[in-house]
Amino acid sequence: MLNGRHALVTGSTGGLGFAIGRALALAGCGVMFTGQESEAEVAPKLGALREEAAGDVHYRVADLSDEAGAAALVNSAMASLGSIDILVNNAVVRHFAPVEKFDVAHWNHSLAVNLSAAFHTIRLTVPGMRAAGWGRIINMSSVYGSRGAANRIDYVTTKTALLGLTRAVAMETLRDGITCNAVCPGSVHTPASEQRIMASVTEGALSREEAERDFLAGKQPSGRFVEANDVAALVVFLCGPAGRDITGATLPVDGGWLAS
Repeated sequence: MLNGRHALVTGSTGGLGFAIGRALALAGCGVMFTGQESEAEVAPKLGALREEAAGDVHYRVADLSDEAGAAALVNSAMASLGSIDILVNNAVVRHFAPVEKFDVAHWNHSLAVNLSAAFHTIRLTVPGMRAAGWGRIINMSSVYGSRGAANRIDYVTTKTALLGLTRAVAMETLRDGITCNAVCPGSVHTPASEQRIMASVTEGALSREEAERDFLAGKQPSGRFVEANDVAALVVFLCGPAGRDITGATLPVDGGWLAS
């Protein structure tokens, strides 16, 4: 389906990012995975993927907290893949505190990784996409791009800003064979959510079922986690032929959360 295409997926060593990178690789893309783990740490997972994937699989340790790190990543991906036809901005950091106690260093870090890194990777890859007459940009926002949440000012702010970035880039690339969309998952079962659930089990003497129910309370009305593979399938669809006229869109995968 995507044979011959090349994708850069930031923040892709686990959870949703890995599911997206894996789905693209299985669809025929050469994929650059990125993260902060060492190559030795990710070697078993990526080695297994190489055995089943149609496309080449690469990895780079990346620090997206400043412009130089983003530029180095794009340059490395270009050198390894030959081109970047598909860009998925998934890298994210999360901090939790009320606004008056929110650490300024954490605020600046979140802006850099969650938002500015996407700006830098887009501005550096769009020229090549324009020259090729084809490109797909997916910004991984969140249901929190459209809703508020206490003690999560960095996450809510940056995920909301990604929607504006998506619309602006979509309008600038309408006639270039490029699309730019935002995918907005609800609560996905990832290592991060699993850690919080297990903390509730350990600290609150809850059963796992009770801890999951508490975690999902007030979130998606479906009462279950969104599957990472389903979100990944949407990304693959957007990169395929049927996605060519979908651009500037905000696409929730949230079990009815935003409708409730």
